[in-house]
Amino acid sequence: MSGRAGTGDRGRRGEPGWGEPRQAEPGQAEAGRAEAGRWPELEAALAVVNRDVRATLTLPGREPLILMAVPDPDGFDGDQVYVAMADGRSHGNPVHSDDPEEGAEPEPVDAAAVLTVVAEAAQETLMELLWQVWPLCREHGTGMHPRPAGTSEDWCPGETAAAGPPVWWCRGGRAGDCHDASLIGELADTLPGKERRALRRKGRR
Repeated sequence: MSGRAGTGDRGRRGEPGWGEPRQAEPGQAEAGRAEAGRWPELEAALAVVNRDVRATLTLPGREPLILMAVPDPDGFDGDQVYVAMADGRSHGNPVHSDDPEEGAEPEPVDAAAVLTVVAEAAQETLMELLWQVWPLCREHGTGMHPRPAGTSEDWCPGETAAAGPPVWWCRGGRAGDCHDASLIGELADTLPGKERRALRRKGRR
């Protein structure tokens, strides 16, 4: 991704500004919710990730994560897009920092890679702003990470050998029983039957 390290951080825990919505520089356009339809690949990926959020986490106000567009402080890259809470707070680097009106495409461009990047950004925002691990493996009680399906414990990002769809991967317990817990977007399928049925009833309302 083309985001700069630390672009999304507004202070650390206990410091002024931590977890606040990003503010535009003087003279810049204000940050705001990304215009619908402007970044369709990112919107599609976030809709998938929000299925997992809805299935496993109660957010303040119960509103899903959103895309926030923030003007580039240097004025070169157009809007930078972040995965944010419904109130505009986010944490971490942008998922997209190019202006599609200039003919740029999301980085990376394939749907699986975009989904992985958006899932990572959602995870960082949720964990940092809610101060809790997400998502958790129901079998091992440990945090999971986005990976291509079928990767081994010693897999490193960027390896081309792993070409499976994006999953939530768990490193397992002390026995080293790492495993793919779920496709990203399908965490509801890992819930006990009673919770799955309650979730489906909620979705029909």
